[in-house]
Amino acid sequence: MVDHELDELKREFLAEADDKVREMRAALGLGGTPESLDRLVYLAHQLKGSGGSYGYSAISANAAEIEKSIEKIATGGAAFADVEHALRQRLANLGSAIEKSTRELSAANA
Repeated sequence: MVDHELDELKREFLAEADDKVREMRAALGLGGTPESLDRLVYLAHQLKGSGGSYGYSAISANAAEIEKSIEKIATGGAAFADVEHALRQRLANLGSAIEKSTRELSAANA
């Protein structure tokens, strides 16, 4: 694969990742309902795997931490209220990592 083709795939991934973060913020705002937690863990799992595949370790690591926190809730190891602040912080970190990666990719292609 030619570098510009990979860069285009990365751009598409980062745009989709940004959309997923917006969706995750909306789900988090629902206050820990089973449906919102299911959606959060699903999206976090996708970002964890895809981020790693594209070489975005910060995206992958933050998504993995979100996934772990939600799994703690699901298994009864923590209450939503106990991890909500940490989830919000990880989600902010995830958004920042996506923004940074997007800027770096754009700068590399300028």
